[in-house]
Amino acid sequence: MAANKRVVITGMGVVAPNAHGLGPFEEALREGRSGIRFVPEMEALNFGCHVGGIPQDIAETRKRYFNEEELLTINENIGYAAIAAIDTWKDAGFEVPAATEDRVDWETGVVAGCGIGGMDTIESVVVPYVKEGKVRRMGSSIVEQVMNSGTSARIAGLLALGNQVTSNSSACSTGNEAIMEGVWKIRAGQAARMLAGGSEGASPYIWAGFDAMRVICRKFNDRPEAASRPMSATAAGFVPGAGAAFVMLEDLESARRRGARIYAEILGGAVNCGGHRMGGSMTAPNPEGVKRCIRAALNDAGIGAPEVDVVNGHLTATFADPYEVKNWSEALDRDAAHFPYINSTKSMVGHCLGAAGAIESVAVVLQLYRDFIHPSLNCENPHPDIEDFAHRIPQKCLENAGVSIIAKAGFGFGDVNSCLIFSKWED
Repeated sequence: MAANKRVVITGMGVVAPNAHGLGPFEEALREGRSGIRFVPEMEALNFGCHVGGIPQDIAETRKRYFNEEELLTINENIGYAAIAAIDTWKDAGFEVPAATEDRVDWETGVVAGCGIGGMDTIESVVVPYVKEGKVRRMGSSIVEQVMNSGTSARIAGLLALGNQVTSNSSACSTGNEAIMEGVWKIRAGQAARMLAGGSEGASPYIWAGFDAMRVICRKFNDRPEAASRPMSATAAGFVPGAGAAFVMLEDLESARRRGARIYAEILGGAVNCGGHRMGGSMTAPNPEGVKRCIRAALNDAGIGAPEVDVVNGHLTATFADPYEVKNWSEALDRDAAHFPYINSTKSMVGHCLGAAGAIESVAVVLQLYRDFIHPSLNCENPHPDIEDFAHRIPQKCLENAGVSIIAKAGFGFGDVNSCLIFSKWED
């Protein structure tokens, strides 16, 4: 195994379209509760897709986390991220330091990924003010709201973090890659803890390009909860989503010293690119790259393919879903009769872009920690190419599932791939 130090998860936080907080999110996962709703603004702007996954009641939630001055300088994307990061920090057993407290945690850092965040500020402030020649009226906080690293910088300031503080961006693979970056940092002995995850704001200006590409769902505008249909024969494109999630990655020795609760262990992972060859492109994965990434993750984790109990796929409800299932089958060398269970969290929350891998990783850890497998919604009629795998796609929550290892995938625009291997914690 490549790891020098074992990495465990000691805290989590989530702001998802179907719930805020670990308890409500777990309940939503078990119930198969969708967070996808009709979005009037998308209809008004003449989008083909009128549905999306957007966290609810966030305006009121923000007031419980930030003072009036902070609220003026925290946009939607950073707000989601900061709330999830604070929840993770507290869940891991730490207190949020006062802004006046002159102390820095040099052993903890943050990797906060995002896909396209900050577009709400660019649309509502930067573009109109610049066009009207009112640049000086934009205020001094604009740069920190629109720069990609504004998210990680804000979290570092709220929590007084002094180790590496950075933001990453790699399309749909962003959240997974943020977690893997944190794992590598801890393995190398360069940090005791890393807050890692991703976020994405809810803005039609983020989603417009996807609507123009006709890759987001436009056939279920009258039935929002049925719109996200991963692996289904009637899948009609992904449903855009928003939110944030973080996990507290921690060196096992550090976690034990402070008596922290341990949710799960990250055994390993891998990140690669298909090079836009062999069928890969800016918008499609090279199958060989996907399979190499999965196998490399297993090797890094020091486990064999037969040990994987569940695959939490990327599975967006596009044409790529059947190919993804087949890639998993070949990479694991497990046919339909011996395939692990496979589910898609996106069936409940949509595709949250830069936040997707992080939100779905929290779902994975909850399934390991609480011993269940959440259902994959709207897949009563699997795509004909994967009908043989239908019996491995849960239609309802599987309780007391005896799950020990879950593989989490992320395959994104740019032919980028990521795979994480999570394990149930058994001391």
